[in-house]
Amino acid sequence: MEKQKAIPQGYMTVGEIAKKMNTTVRTLQYYDKENILSPSAQSEGGRRLYTYKDIVKLHQIQSMKYLGFSLDDIKNRLVTLDTPADVADALAEQEEAVREKIDSLSEVLQAIEKLKAEILQMKTVDFKKYADIVVNLQMKNEFYRLIKYFDDKTLDHFRNRFDKESGTAILATFKRLCDEAAELQTNGVPPESEQGRAIGKAWWDMVTEFTGGDMSLLPELSKLANIPNENIGKDRFEIDFEFIDKALTVYFANLGHNPFNEKEV
Repeated sequence: MEKQKAIPQGYMTVGEIAKKMNTTVRTLQYYDKENILSPSAQSEGGRRLYTYKDIVKLHQIQSMKYLGFSLDDIKNRLVTLDTPADVADALAEQEEAVREKIDSLSEVLQAIEKLKAEILQMKTVDFKKYADIVVNLQMKNEFYRLIKYFDDKTLDHFRNRFDKESGTAILATFKRLCDEAAELQTNGVPPESEQGRAIGKAWWDMVTEFTGGDMSLLPELSKLANIPNENIGKDRFEIDFEFIDKALTVYFANLGHNPFNEKEV
């Protein structure tokens, strides 16, 4: 009876709110100490007392903590809950954070699935290639599937020559030229045309930039024309490389020599 008299109606002790919200008394005491969630009142005997409003605020804190926010972040994100609009605004912020978390987790899940698929196709354990695939997945490079086809020398060259920024740039050039070649072929523009010759020159400029003048890498790069269709974009590896190979042949004919046929290659 004394306990009931000491706690006004509509209030809960720290133990009661901890039980309702599946947390610990120690956690609530810490939140109080850090001014994240303080009791709304105190009983005559000095007991911390919480209200149902505090439950809503605690739910807000628990949600943001689950989403990975630090306690400092949470403290800065907490808003007053004095009006329906305040509560709705708080929930809207939580909703946005949850959606961002879902999107992030979906990307992580897709990356895991893609890495697993590549590992199973490679047949052998190669953690350097695994790491390359992970890095390229993080870069959102759609050509990550090509990594498994190259030898260690070519991949070491790429690792040593390019950082994330320059690597992203040359991959963007690669994608752009593939798309342009596909568009020309779709529109019936022949590789011998001015546009086709321009594709051949741009492609060779890109290859030269990639190799840094090391022509010994050319045989490995030439594998791109013969790898299986990886279902990237518009069947890119069935359409574009056929056109690009012809455009390169025309370009090399104009140069008067074919670097792929050089003895040092």
